[in-house]
Amino acid sequence: MFVYLDNSSTTKPYREAAERMMIFLQEDFGNPSSLHRLGLTAEKAVKAARKSLGDAMGAREEEIIFTSGGTEADNTALIGAAAARQRRGRKVITTAVEHPAVLEAVERLAHTGFTVERIGVDQKGLVDMDALAAALSEDTILISVMGVNNEVGTIQPIQEIGSLRQVYNEKHGTDILFHTDAVQAFGKLPVLARDADLISLSGHKIHGPKGIGALYIRKGLSIEPYLLGGGQERHLRSGTENVPAIAGFGQAVQQMSSRMEERMKAVSAARARLLGGIQAEIPEVRLNSPETDSLGWDGGLCCPSVLNVSFLGTRGEVLLHSLEQADIYVSTGSACSSNKKGQSHVLRAMGLKDKEIEGAIRFSFSEFNTMEEIDYVVEQLKQAVGRFRKLGSFR
Repeated sequence: MFVYLDNSSTTKPYREAAERMMIFLQEDFGNPSSLHRLGLTAEKAVKAARKSLGDAMGAREEEIIFTSGGTEADNTALIGAAAARQRRGRKVITTAVEHPAVLEAVERLAHTGFTVERIGVDQKGLVDMDALAAALSEDTILISVMGVNNEVGTIQPIQEIGSLRQVYNEKHGTDILFHTDAVQAFGKLPVLARDADLISLSGHKIHGPKGIGALYIRKGLSIEPYLLGGGQERHLRSGTENVPAIAGFGQAVQQMSSRMEERMKAVSAARARLLGGIQAEIPEVRLNSPETDSLGWDGGLCCPSVLNVSFLGTRGEVLLHSLEQADIYVSTGSACSSNKKGQSHVLRAMGLKDKEIEGAIRFSFSEFNTMEEIDYVVEQLKQAVGRFRKLGSFR
């Protein structure tokens, strides 16, 4: 049996998305900037995909720019916004558990004279709202907090943060921007344009293609472009548009939006089945994700697509490869930083001990996972954990 539980790393594209891409790879392959029929057809495809994203978020088409993925969207939002507003202030606030695309971007800002404050989290990865409120100052120009944590699935209180920022702006006459990395939230929770000024998205997390993402930029907001050249994407992201990927992304968004509640109920059921099986069959585990999941923006609860568990007395990497031999695919953390040495910065910020971090496995679900698959995972996981504990490979 083949079981894929690494959907937070990447998802299998919808068949419809792949078919849509092939049209623009093999038939309508023109450059959207060309004036002939092939170019106009490609331009219409880009426009249609932009509309799909706008409709899904309650945004205007002109507020969506396409990028090469979530990383570029994060970099553009942070570096572009900071560059445009550095005369108003030079402080940026984020959290200790952001994706590397955000943490590395703010690190670059720090090297160029910006002050960066990283707010801590509790044992389940929830941002400390009191510390965030205390960090606000008249020199603050930008807050960046992810919607759903990519390693443990914790839902951050995005709407509460937005309200906190708005109240501070009104009281102090400031104009602090709010960015959220919604790469893990989009397609699982209702990501809406009204919740932030800048929102990062990615295609391959929602059964679309890799190498394509988007950045929502609130109308009237000016940021500096990150890539310069021919002026595509309203002069904010130069370079010939990746039409096949954009078309596939747009198709995936349509698929996602038409049945989100149905899909996420299936995902939630798979998560509950696996969690219950682990708790019933395997002793000495630590649940790192919030136990209760939610289909809404309930800060402190968990997105149904993620379950992070530490199997004490084991090594996560060893378990991963043992499960792989049984055709079960999971992760020990963020695939985007899996080639880096060192332990998970997310689990470290949550206060886990070394052995708890080293025994952590992330399971991430999609609508395609079945109860039969989940029961098979519990069986194989129980055997693998028992085998390594018996060998005393870690203790």
